[in-house]
Amino acid sequence: MPFTTITGIGHYVPKNVVTNQDLTEVMETSDEWIRERTGIEERRYIERGKETTTSLAVEASLRAIADAGIDKEDIDFIVFATLSPDYYFPGAGVLLQRELGIAKTEIAALDIRAQCSGFLYGLSTADQFIKSGMYKRILLVGAEVHSVGLDFTTRGRNVSVIFGDGAGAVILEATEDKEVSVLSTTMHSDGTYAEKLSYMYPGAHGGYFIEKYGIEGFDVDYNLEENKYGGVFWNQDMLDKGRVYPHMEGQAVFKMAVRKFPEVILEALKKAGLGIDDLDLLVPHQANLRINQFVAHTMGLRDDQVYNNIMRYGNTTAASIPIALSEARDEGRLKKGDVVTLAAFGAGFTWAAAVLKWGK
Repeated sequence: MPFTTITGIGHYVPKNVVTNQDLTEVMETSDEWIRERTGIEERRYIERGKETTTSLAVEASLRAIADAGIDKEDIDFIVFATLSPDYYFPGAGVLLQRELGIAKTEIAALDIRAQCSGFLYGLSTADQFIKSGMYKRILLVGAEVHSVGLDFTTRGRNVSVIFGDGAGAVILEATEDKEVSVLSTTMHSDGTYAEKLSYMYPGAHGGYFIEKYGIEGFDVDYNLEENKYGGVFWNQDMLDKGRVYPHMEGQAVFKMAVRKFPEVILEALKKAGLGIDDLDLLVPHQANLRINQFVAHTMGLRDDQVYNNIMRYGNTTAASIPIALSEARDEGRLKKGDVVTLAAFGAGFTWAAAVLKWGK
């Protein structure tokens, strides 16, 4: 049975830098307030009308392809993780295929909707395809554009100050060498907390879950009789009441994240036949610097064993791990044979981890 190895990696972030001070111009906040709660100093936003989730993915993908020393036509499967696709449908995977100019190969393109855990869900999926022998060279991408869908007012600041735009990509290939391969992956979810971190409107639920679970802070804000055949998925009332923005209960997310992060990291290491003492570098999802620092302290990790870049980019959800992994490689933080653990926690709730031996 073949193993899976990363043969190419690349990332891309927009040139437009938005500092905490910039955000004070549109909402009541401060650089100190944002840094204290999140550790974020700045983030990147796309140039509207000229960049998209897919266009960021193209740039990251081309860099990963070049790094792997392959031709884009050599790719036989695309896995695209994002919570901010350019279209509600079709998915971003086929758009990436088209923009890369490889549509004529008619390879499959799979979209992953696991939010912050999306890249690791994608990695686990791709790993199984390679191990089964179905595919030999897979392009795995995590890309996000949050800046076009946030509430840039004081009402939305708790969420809006956190997120940024960016993309990261890897080329995964079959190998016989276990010493430079993915050693383990693990994934979990708990839908009990689905609405704690969510983007509920527009959507097809029609208020069903709001009524069923009595979700605090929400009500069924449209008349189903008046909208018998429409107006439930999307209507003006949703816009007027600010329903079309992300919702987050920060404390609930923080408490669950700091518990599940260490659990899933240790689970993945154990599955790989390793322990925390074998770990060379932890690359966690960049949701909140305070979460990552708490987890590192809890697990007894040194600062040089954890890679963080949320200070520069904010939370880029599915893109955060491949961006951080790419930067860590570029900065010389990785050498061949290093044991690297990737871990993520996010909306759903979903959480996941992977352990690999670095081969680049």
